[in-house]
Amino acid sequence: MNDMTNSHILVHEFDYREPTTLAEAVALLSEHGSQARVLAGGTDLLVQMKMERVKPVVVISIRRIPGLDAIELREDGLHLGTLATIHAIRKHPAVCTVYPALAQACASFSTTQVQVMGTVGGNLCNASPASDTAPALIAYDAQAVLRGPGGERRLRVEALFLGPGKLALLPGELLVEVVLPVPAYRSPEALAGVGATFLKISRVAADIAKANAAVLIATAGDMVVDCRLVFGSVAPTPFRARRAENLLIGHTYCPERVAQAAQAASEEVTPIDDVRSNAWYRRQMVAVMARDGLDQAWASQRHGDTGTRGHGDMGTQRTPAPTAERSASASVVKSRTAHHAPRTTHHAITLTVNGVQRQLRVAPNDLLLNILREDLELTGTKYGCGIGECSACTVEMDGLPVLACLVLAVSAAGSDIVTVEGLRKPNGDLDLLQEAFLDHGAYQCGFCTPGMLMTARSLLRENLHPDEDAVRDYLKGNLCRCTGYASIVRAVMEAVKGESVNG
Repeated sequence: MNDMTNSHILVHEFDYREPTTLAEAVALLSEHGSQARVLAGGTDLLVQMKMERVKPVVVISIRRIPGLDAIELREDGLHLGTLATIHAIRKHPAVCTVYPALAQACASFSTTQVQVMGTVGGNLCNASPASDTAPALIAYDAQAVLRGPGGERRLRVEALFLGPGKLALLPGELLVEVVLPVPAYRSPEALAGVGATFLKISRVAADIAKANAAVLIATAGDMVVDCRLVFGSVAPTPFRARRAENLLIGHTYCPERVAQAAQAASEEVTPIDDVRSNAWYRRQMVAVMARDGLDQAWASQRHGDTGTRGHGDMGTQRTPAPTAERSASASVVKSRTAHHAPRTTHHAITLTVNGVQRQLRVAPNDLLLNILREDLELTGTKYGCGIGECSACTVEMDGLPVLACLVLAVSAAGSDIVTVEGLRKPNGDLDLLQEAFLDHGAYQCGFCTPGMLMTARSLLRENLHPDEDAVRDYLKGNLCRCTGYASIVRAVMEAVKGESVNG
């Protein structure tokens, strides 16, 4: 790794391929092998490439393959396409109702922008022990559907992980879908209820987990029929504490049993010391999360709680909730005639930027942020960290907030982009959000303000009447060094009132 890496640019050159069918994607993976990397959301891959930790010869974007972003509730369970975004899964009514621990895991996932860009397939295929979706998926006995040269096969998500950064994928295989079966438990007796929850401990709200846990419990009366305790960031892979589970299954639920199971779980895990935490603390937190998670899951199943409260989702939705067949915020597949951009050439793309169609020629490693600032001279969008941690570069792409520093310009072809310059009304007046930020002093140096405005705009497009918790949750990834967040929240809430009056 080059310690002097400039995160504002992507130095490494590569061929960019954009297959439009699964067969073509598998063929490309088979052809290029370890020299290729798959691009889904890009929130991890582009960071790794910017930091020069990976240098693929070929980047294979699967974003134009139809159907990979689907979220469907079928008779055999919930089907999540590999490109289903974390944000779409979080908001989907079928997930919130039937698989609440997964909805909670997605709600705890990094920032709003990363939730919008990140995909369930990408999160799993990073093979991180700290994955937020993995514990919940494992608790629900999810299966990974893999497509490769030999056809299709299924593998339990738990078995997909071999170690940090290592997956049980065969050469040329691609994760295409995750299937969560209809909950089925060991006892044929009628169940009094099923409860599930997800817990996470991190340094700040949008950080990677020091430790996380998904807990599921099924009961018949006061008897525990089944139990799942799955932990992340406390072992080389997401870890299911089976010894702790067996201390509860077949027994009456009581504080003594819960305490025994929590202690057993803390003894089963194998945490390490790293920059985020130490092994001793993680082990202690496993016991705490096991106890609290079991009590929360028990309470939720006995009181009919879907487990979706407390994650900033309150308020009236501006648009209808997505159906069980397809996510409302799923990405739109746009047709393109060319889907191969060699590293040595510039590729013609068309973008609609602030309502104006622009023709551009870009290299495969050009970033959307640089194109906006340097080619189009829209400098309101700011260079910040360059690795998706500050959100200063937030723009709207096809109506959703994205990090322009982590979007390849070539992959944005055909998209509708709005920058902070596009917020002004046709007559040149500021919009309600901009006026509210002025009125409430929600800025000082102003560097982070464009990103704040664009993120808040997306919130108000999605949620007509957010409360303060929803505003804080949506803006949790927009970092500011010099302004009090209270004034920012007040400004957004003032804009909410104005939208209500005018809308």
